[in-house]
Amino acid sequence: MTKTLADTLAAGETVYVNCGHAMCCKSTKLDIQALIDRRGPDQGSMHWDLVGLFGCSDCKVAGRDRRPVFFTCIPDYEGQQRARNRDWKPPFDRR
Repeated sequence: MTKTLADTLAAGETVYVNCGHAMCCKSTKLDIQALIDRRGPDQGSMHWDLVGLFGCSDCKVAGRDRRPVFFTCIPDYEGQQRARNRDWKPPFDRR
């Protein structure tokens, strides 16, 4: 089963696309909903599904050779913590 953009959005994950050129290293946060609107909710969201869709505009303007981009995915840690602590009760009696 392939992870899709819809899965990424539902999980609340944040995804950044990063330029692989050592002179640039630009990082941009992706708008997952905009990608879904453009590519559809079933578009894969793993590296090989997205890598061909992106190139660094700053490197293009500067005349640098095109380098592969890479992605950073940050889970929704706060949402996971809330879900874990929802039913938590202190292990002692309060007086």
